[in-house]
Amino acid sequence: MATPKRPGAVRKTKKGPSVGTGGHGRKSLEGKGPTPKAEERVYHKAYRAKQLSERSNAKQGGRGRTGRSKNAAEMVTGRNSVVEALRAEIPAKTLYVATRIDVDDRVRETLKLAAERGIAVLETSKQELDRMTDDAVHQGLVLQVPPYEYAEAIELAEATVARAQKGYIRTQPLFVALDGITDPRNLGAIVRSVSAFRGHGVIVPERRSVGMTAAAWKTSAGAAARVPVARATNLTTALKEIKAMGVFVVGLDGDGDVQLPDLQLATEPLCIVVGSEGKGLSRLVRETCDAIVSIPIDSAMESLNASMAVGISLYEVSRRRGA
Repeated sequence: MATPKRPGAVRKTKKGPSVGTGGHGRKSLEGKGPTPKAEERVYHKAYRAKQLSERSNAKQGGRGRTGRSKNAAEMVTGRNSVVEALRAEIPAKTLYVATRIDVDDRVRETLKLAAERGIAVLETSKQELDRMTDDAVHQGLVLQVPPYEYAEAIELAEATVARAQKGYIRTQPLFVALDGITDPRNLGAIVRSVSAFRGHGVIVPERRSVGMTAAAWKTSAGAAARVPVARATNLTTALKEIKAMGVFVVGLDGDGDVQLPDLQLATEPLCIVVGSEGKGLSRLVRETCDAIVSIPIDSAMESLNASMAVGISLYEVSRRRGA
């Protein structure tokens, strides 16, 4: 005979979830939103990797996806590179020397040049040098180069035009703008040519362009100390503003409408724009130019190196202005 149920009695069941709930209460069925990314889950290896990356970036002066930040100092590493940088009189802030370094002629000359220029010399452990240089081959010598102080493109152009109008400079304003040049040696060679032919400055875009690195300083052979390098937020916009000041803008290209010896604008205020050897001038920059100029060369040669093309063009402009 079955035992009658008492009012309010709780029936004993098997241990485990009750039928129809799936083991969850009503509130648990409402959901908790989208699944977090792997790097946001504290138990996931991607989270740990992200934390280590951010910590490393903070130690290295704010480096991000594109390498050093704009205001970060550059490290020249290796005995040959360091001694050559000092010979070229590249501005330097600090020389780091490894503890118990094996001294050779390069180390002796490095220490001598640093002492003559009043550069601070700090003895540092190999482990610290490895950290500072991201494990680059430093051979116990690291030279810290301070960030280059760029001029502002429009301000440089305005000041130069004003000085020319007042007779403070003897030649018409002459600038060189770089469109898509990424090799610092090209920049250094162009700065050297601008100095040799009495130019007044070099203009580079802020993005996707070379900057004044130690390699550029070295290639300029000291000319970077005399010729200002200016940055433009947007090169096309800057060129348009420079044109509004009365400066003519000419682009260098192998398919130019005008050959360099026939360039009538050579004696006018001028800005010469050169593109990369592979891609040449960008479309917007080309459309902004008052003329596209070509350098007559042997048909067997496809194109000239950017710095060589600028050097030839500056020579011709200088020759025409002196005539």
